[in-house]
Amino acid sequence: MAYDDSRFRGEPGFREEPDFRSGGVPEDAPTLGVSNQSVYTPGAFPVSPAYGSPSGESFDDSPRRRTPTAQQLGDVFDDPEHGEPGRDRFAVHALWELVLLLAAGALLYLVRDASPAALRGDELRALLLSGAELGLVAVAMGLSLRAGAPNLAAGSIAFAAGLFFASNSERGLLMTALITGLIAVGVGVVIAVVVVAFHVPGWATSLAVALALIAWIANQPSEKLVDGAYDPHKHAMWWALGVAVLAAGGGALGVIRPLRRALGRFRPVRDPADRRGGGAATFTGLAIAGSSLLAAIAGVLVALDDRGVAAADATGSFGGFTVTVLALGAALAGGTSAFGRRGGVLGTLLAVAVITLTLRYTAAEGWKLQPIALAAGAIALGLVVTRLVETFGRPRTAAELAEDAPWTPPSITPAQTDVEDNWSPPSSRTGSWPGGFAPDADRDRGPDRGWGAEERWGTR
Repeated sequence: MAYDDSRFRGEPGFREEPDFRSGGVPEDAPTLGVSNQSVYTPGAFPVSPAYGSPSGESFDDSPRRRTPTAQQLGDVFDDPEHGEPGRDRFAVHALWELVLLLAAGALLYLVRDASPAALRGDELRALLLSGAELGLVAVAMGLSLRAGAPNLAAGSIAFAAGLFFASNSERGLLMTALITGLIAVGVGVVIAVVVVAFHVPGWATSLAVALALIAWIANQPSEKLVDGAYDPHKHAMWWALGVAVLAAGGGALGVIRPLRRALGRFRPVRDPADRRGGGAATFTGLAIAGSSLLAAIAGVLVALDDRGVAAADATGSFGGFTVTVLALGAALAGGTSAFGRRGGVLGTLLAVAVITLTLRYTAAEGWKLQPIALAAGAIALGLVVTRLVETFGRPRTAAELAEDAPWTPPSITPAQTDVEDNWSPPSSRTGSWPGGFAPDADRDRGPDRGWGAEERWGTR
């Protein structure tokens, strides 16, 4: 028999019992700031403010809520499917560049102590020019390395460009230098087309081009002299500063996340044979062509510095191949990753300074250090640096971030509301109703409300 409480309507303190069978609640019942509709909407749940969610919000566990946001996608270097989320860490580059700076300072002191004349006059200008020449090729190598397609033809392009420039210098230095640069860019475009069209490793393609250039150089006359009046020794300091600005500026541009991501998009992330898209092909092609142009400028500077180029030196102790491996060692030892994309700011510049001062110091001491042996050591060191850069320079994973995050226990304090009297369904036995009336209890009792426990259990 259903209980009828209509006779108590209108009395002070009376509340109508909610009809839970229909799923509704009284309109005047306080709901902790959550609307009645949102409470009983399927798939939506009111989240208690005690757990950090604003009052009135609902938790939606549908798949659309797990879709990455635009900001999250912007933090992906390569692409949402294959890339690494987060930002590269540069602390490892800063620390390693500090080590290179200390090494360069120590070698500068040793050179001054072994041969004080090496840092004055003509010898200083020659030292600056040799550093600028190697620096241009090293910057070219670093650019192609960051693109994920190392140009191993950089040294051979520099030597061939110097030989071509010296052979045609009688036509005018500026015009010949421009033509030499255009030819070098053409060689770079050939390498780039093969690399991006067939999606093959840049080192293999450029190595084939380097061998072809060495064969071409071997068929040239023994020596070519520069026919011109310009002497770069007069502006050796400016050449060195220009190369330093170029190296540091390129490294600083590489810090910018969109540029670093676009330039390093050719870097393999899953299957090296998978194509990386049109954007990756475009930037990789530009990087290879640009590295060829920088190598050609270095070759022209070498020809002006030595006032001539001998074809026999192409395979000598300081030929095109030796320059290539020295530049590769400088780029790797400077902090540029052998896998592409990652690199520092001043690392390549400082590594070039270390190599140049090392060669000058060993010559001053009379030691017979072959440049190719120094290149082998620089490459070996660079591979170790690559491992450090890839280990400590990559974005931190979610697990690492969770481990470092401070733990705070969830709040168990109930949420405070502005409603004075919170409504809740009464208990059938112990709840308090207006006037001390408990409908469920009276429903069990008979007309005589004075029954005791014995009477209720039939022991009357």
